Amino acid sequence: MAKLTFVGGIHPYDGKELSKDKPIKAVLPKGDLVYPLSQHIGAPAKPIVAKGDHVLTGQMIAEAGGFVSAPIYATVSGTVKAIEPRRVVTGDNVMSIIIENDGLYEEVEYPAVKPLDEMTKEEIIERVKDAGVVGMGGAGFPTFIKLSPKEPEKIDYVIANCAECEPYLTSDYRRMIEETEKLVEGLKVSLKLFDNARGILAVEDNKPDCVEILKKLTKDEPRISVKALKTKYPQGAERQLIYATTGRKINSSMLPADAGCVVNNVDTIVAIYHAVIEGKPLMNRIVTVTGDAVADPRNFIVRIGTNYHELIEEAGGFKKDPVKIISGGPMMGFGIFDLDVPTTKTASALLCLTEDDVSKMEPSACINCGRCVDVCPGRVVPRLLADYAENYNEEAFLAHDGMECCECGCCSYVCPAKRPLTQTIKSMRKMQLAKRKK
Repeated sequence: MAKLTFVGGIHPYDGKELSKDKPIKAVLPKGDLVYPLSQHIGAPAKPIVAKGDHVLTGQMIAEAGGFVSAPIYATVSGTVKAIEPRRVVTGDNVMSIIIENDGLYEEVEYPAVKPLDEMTKEEIIERVKDAGVVGMGGAGFPTFIKLSPKEPEKIDYVIANCAECEPYLTSDYRRMIEETEKLVEGLKVSLKLFDNARGILAVEDNKPDCVEILKKLTKDEPRISVKALKTKYPQGAERQLIYATTGRKINSSMLPADAGCVVNNVDTIVAIYHAVIEGKPLMNRIVTVTGDAVADPRNFIVRIGTNYHELIEEAGGFKKDPVKIISGGPMMGFGIFDLDVPTTKTASALLCLTEDDVSKMEPSACINCGRCVDVCPGRVVPRLLADYAENYNEEAFLAHDGMECCECGCCSYVCPAKRPLTQTIKSMRKMQLAKRKK
């Protein structure tokens, strides 16, 4: 039987052995907590507290700033110290709420919740919306919108993205091992919204223990199946995941719902569970702190707003000075220059490396080998798109399906000429997306 997968892709060193076998460790923040008002796609949240206010853990401190937006909640008790611009992981200065942690962690009394069987679909969506749940795999799109397609009766599949194909990242793996029930229950919550849908737990086959434990837990769930996918990067990319699990195709002008699918990653589905079953807002997430520069790589359950310096301390500090620090994984993450920034809803990992292989590369002329075409999951010609982007030939870029690039990095990874293909294409795509918004 052929393995479930897609055309293209690569097999980079995954680095997961550094942190995968260590239990998740909870981190209590020591310093001030910083909450950027833009932690999601869409309008920034609006502060509903002022300097000097005392707040409790679980208290809303910023409300949604529009339809496509999400509220933000305090993750500690303490005093609002300031509302001012603070630097975030991208290097931008973003208006933020700063809370001085009193160390008491006093918590609000959460509203009583109904049993799931007694909740209407509208009540479930409202709970997810009010809890501030967003896509925690990196995009940060408000989850209640994903769960509210125009034609819910046409949704055939609700897919839990358990692939975790990005090298070094193991937070989803630890969630699946340690909080399996919450993942399954969160998927069942999502399925309650779609009468005709089946649930799929899509796991790469390099995690056989996860496949086994999920199959065991769902053996009596007729609407849920576990699918083992071929281990290959970028198996967890939305388009590739949908094709591998359902055989359906989508392009850059389509949403998963257009193919009858809703996709959420592991952390998001667990956040849905907390919001609907426990009535708790999104206040924490799991962050992988790893790399050969870190003394004790592992996964931490982190209160949103915690400073990255504190996570490095919890991981034993640096055993060697890092040459490169990346927010996220090595394929789709980005380099950062300052650790004095807060974790946010979309902070998946901190990768600290003693070598910067990319900076050592010296690009040369394309040798027309075709390797970038072979590995491209979007089935475009990366070398051509990069040429068009370098020469600002927007018409040719669009005509040759430049917007179908998913920026996975496969082409740059295999290019023998060491050309920064993905980065060049990404710049042109950003320009085009900005024009569309206008």
